[in-house]
Amino acid sequence: MKRIALVVVLLFLAALVVPAAQAQYVVDPNTPYFSRTYSEWSAEWWQWALSVPVATHPLFDHGDCSVGQSGPVWFLGGKFCANNDPNCGTNHIVRSCTVPSGKSLYIAVLNAENSVLETNPQTQIADLRAMNASAMDGSANLSFTLDHMKVSGLKKNYRVQSTAFTFTMPDDNLFTAIGEGPFPGGSYFPAVDDGVYVMLSPLPFGQHQIHFHGAYPQWNFVLDITYNITVTK
Repeated sequence: MKRIALVVVLLFLAALVVPAAQAQYVVDPNTPYFSRTYSEWSAEWWQWALSVPVATHPLFDHGDCSVGQSGPVWFLGGKFCANNDPNCGTNHIVRSCTVPSGKSLYIAVLNAENSVLETNPQTQIADLRAMNASAMDGSANLSFTLDHMKVSGLKKNYRVQSTAFTFTMPDDNLFTAIGEGPFPGGSYFPAVDDGVYVMLSPLPFGQHQIHFHGAYPQWNFVLDITYNITVTK
């Protein structure tokens, strides 16, 4: 009986150690990372997302997660959906992603963006922020796990407003694909974002799983994404 009890205790302690070990990879949203805040990384997330042609875009599931990535941080996110996509309502997505060692990951759990391109040239930044905030205020059921370790307090602790940013997009751009256009390629300013993001420092070699979920009940929109990550040497 003593031996059985000891085994049970050891298993319980092992279960506690795993989440604690994984938690070290979640970067504090109040701490600059590579000299940038979460707000600045959110702007860069959109600059990446808007720069990639739809034909090869990872978030349309037309290309792998390495497309358009550079620098020490790679960007991951949810699902963009073209208007003519017959599977447009399928927002439960499982992706495989190979990441070189030493790369951090900045992940958009759920976000809202707006720009003068999508409204009109006279729209003020404060008005764009208000539109985004209204959307994110209504978000619900947010969750994020790394290797089954849950990150708590997403909406309270990991929600940020981006800095105002310029973006450059091709003619084959996501705004036109999702039905907001058609818009020509070019550079535009300003744009802003409001969203929930998680930054992960470089994960160890091997297999990892990232899962996140979010919803906009006001639009009957649910997003559920699983990334099976392989970190290579």
